[in-house]
Amino acid sequence: MTEHILIVDDEPRVAEPLSFALQREHFRVTHVERGEQALAALIDQPPALVVLDVGLPDINGFDVLKRMRRHSEVPVLFLTARQEEVDRILGLELGGDDYVTKPFSPREVVARIRAILKRLNKAGPAAADWRVDEQAARVWFGEQPLSLTRSEYRILETLVRHPGRVFSRASLMDICGSDEDSFERAVDTHIKTLRAKLRPLGGDAWIATRRGLGYVLERP
Repeated sequence: MTEHILIVDDEPRVAEPLSFALQREHFRVTHVERGEQALAALIDQPPALVVLDVGLPDINGFDVLKRMRRHSEVPVLFLTARQEEVDRILGLELGGDDYVTKPFSPREVVARIRAILKRLNKAGPAAADWRVDEQAARVWFGEQPLSLTRSEYRILETLVRHPGRVFSRASLMDICGSDEDSFERAVDTHIKTLRAKLRPLGGDAWIATRRGLGYVLERP
């Protein structure tokens, strides 16, 4: 089945070449220019992935993603003219899967989209074993809720929402957003504690180490 990509960008000079590049690679493309249109399209024609501009004319792209995440875990690739590190971190922390700054090569974006979809398809079964309750700040493995500190919750919640994606120690440290995590090595301590809490449930091997890169959640 042809995979459906939703592009949300109000600049034709950006959206049109990207739409053409995706269609050449046999993707089905829907293009809208407003955040509200994107939220409606997400319900009417659920896409496999959303390409989301941050600087939309009606709603900030980050706010669009927040509203998407209330009822959908569709992967999101941000497009933006901003290059500040804080914006990249915010986009990923809110649940974005990748981040590309303008100007960009449409071929590069298509390659990134394929990589995201391949990674998620490979890690797909993980969703059945994990559950996140954002309102209660709880994570379940199978039927068992886990007792987690604030930093442990934020790390595990990030990994669970992005199975198959490798997160560096630095990015996980930023996601923790706490003074106690002022050194990257603190992330290793949190991972060690998470594995210890998951071990009695047989879930510790899900958190894998990528030497020199960081950590990833994947089926052992």
